[in-house]
Amino acid sequence: MSRSCLVVTTLLLAVLVAVSLPGSTDAFGSVRIVVPRTSVPMQSTIPPLPYRSSLSSSMATAVNGGDSSTASTANGAHDDANNNDNNNETFTPNLNIRLNVSEKARTVTSVCVSGTLCTVSVHEGIAGAPFGSFVDYVLDDQGNPVLLMNEMSMHTINIQNAAQTLLDASGTAIGPGPSMVTLFTQLGSGTTSLSPPRTAAGGASGTAKSNNLQDVSRCSLTGTLYKIDPAVDTDVDAIRMRYSLTHTYADQVMDSPKFAFYRLVPEKIYFVGGFGVMAKWVDPEDYAAAAPDILAKEASAIVAKLNREHGEDLQNTARHLLRVETPLEDIRVTNVDRLGVDLRVTSQKGSRRNKLQTDEFRIGFRIPVISVEDAKSEILKTFQEAWEIGNGMDWGEANGSDGAATSVPILKIAADGLE
Repeated sequence: MSRSCLVVTTLLLAVLVAVSLPGSTDAFGSVRIVVPRTSVPMQSTIPPLPYRSSLSSSMATAVNGGDSSTASTANGAHDDANNNDNNNETFTPNLNIRLNVSEKARTVTSVCVSGTLCTVSVHEGIAGAPFGSFVDYVLDDQGNPVLLMNEMSMHTINIQNAAQTLLDASGTAIGPGPSMVTLFTQLGSGTTSLSPPRTAAGGASGTAKSNNLQDVSRCSLTGTLYKIDPAVDTDVDAIRMRYSLTHTYADQVMDSPKFAFYRLVPEKIYFVGGFGVMAKWVDPEDYAAAAPDILAKEASAIVAKLNREHGEDLQNTARHLLRVETPLEDIRVTNVDRLGVDLRVTSQKGSRRNKLQTDEFRIGFRIPVISVEDAKSEILKTFQEAWEIGNGMDWGEANGSDGAATSVPILKIAADGLE
């Protein structure tokens, strides 16, 4: 057989196979080909193919803030989101698909590159009062903020002159010591919160980009600033490089004798997830050991794109994976990180339109996510599975322990009734 005949025969076979497969149009406007599930991960550059992980997880619910056990997950993290049983709803301790508070705090300080430095004023007339200054910073390998400070700046003068009295374990004064400071930093209004924003009674549901800075995650690090000595500190070259890459103006001043690097070593760290959500003290050692979320800098763009272009997929997810049976008023993605996606679903409560039920759900990823492309792929797989269930497709696989024809890890993290 000639080469040309072989090519024609191969093309004909491919066309026949494609025609014989059922299909429909997906949210991208392309043909969704339905083939038996495989364990091969899907690339986000092609239409989503049906996929079912071999991992199984049951749906669990936890309402309005309690405590959950900490355990390792498929992505190597654990959850300490403080969720409680309520209204006879159950929680599965090993369903840990949320970042812990140390990872959230480390993510905030890693994404932000500036903040407010709070010092104790020594200026006449306001001596002893808090004094706030806008400062830039970078992090060292342990997550300690490093600032490039001018000796003539008011906050530098405050630090050098406002020594505090050091006390021993019994509370007895043992002499002067360096003044403690606080660095406050928060995600900008164009970013997403690391915790799902809550809706106040009578208010509308949240959006991907909040115009209210109360809705974003923030972190306060309180400790002592130490001047970095190039002769002693071995990481000074790395710090200079990071600062130069992050803050381009630094090249013009970092060699000046009037400027010096200072390292803030935190003794207390306080994390706030947003307005009306988790706020917690973070252990400095846990913070230093935590890894920032790999998706943090891309989360806002991913959330905006999902809410803008995947409304039909989100509705399918609410209906067929989250089991929302009442008429939907709104469904929004509020956050995405390497462990999963947060969804806010507002639906009618009963037959009256002015009674609304707003629930927060967490949909976990079933395989480790180490890049933005991995996260997009996992999200599209979830959309595909919701579409399959809605179209009555059954691949003969074992259902989840709650009877749902899905193995997608799902956690109900909050419930609220709005009237």
